[in-house]
Amino acid sequence: MNQETVTAPGEPIIGTAHFRTMFPTTAHGAHTARHAVERWLAAQQGRPEPADDDSTATASLLVAELTANAALHGRTRGRSARLALPPTPAGLRIEVTDARGGRPPVPMPDVEADGESGRGLLLVGSLADAWGCEPYLPGGKTVWAECGIAVPRACGPTG
Repeated sequence: MNQETVTAPGEPIIGTAHFRTMFPTTAHGAHTARHAVERWLAAQQGRPEPADDDSTATASLLVAELTANAALHGRTRGRSARLALPPTPAGLRIEVTDARGGRPPVPMPDVEADGESGRGLLLVGSLADAWGCEPYLPGGKTVWAECGIAVPRACGPTG
């Protein structure tokens, strides 16, 4: 059974090998969500601080790109986004849900060489084992990515 610990409003909900938090669709909100995931992964791996290994770095980059995209393209006044890492036997699944539906995100292969943005989904596609987008009812979308990082199944709630 998935146990969860509920913390103060705005703090992540962390439970047995499951992470979920709401974040404001701002650059700071995306940054805070990424750091919360890094701390959660470290706790799941029995480490006092986030690791600097390849798999953790990959997960961190995927979270950074998906949360930044939600903050930039999924922003809806008065609505937060949700970041979840539901348990999966295949590894880590990262889901970012925002309130803006409509056209699903697509990689932009023809980005200008000196442009400062537009490469996020290309990076997600190259780092993730799989990724995609699903409608989120009643309105919005969930963009997800999977990577092979193993998340140990903890014995009880953490956080």
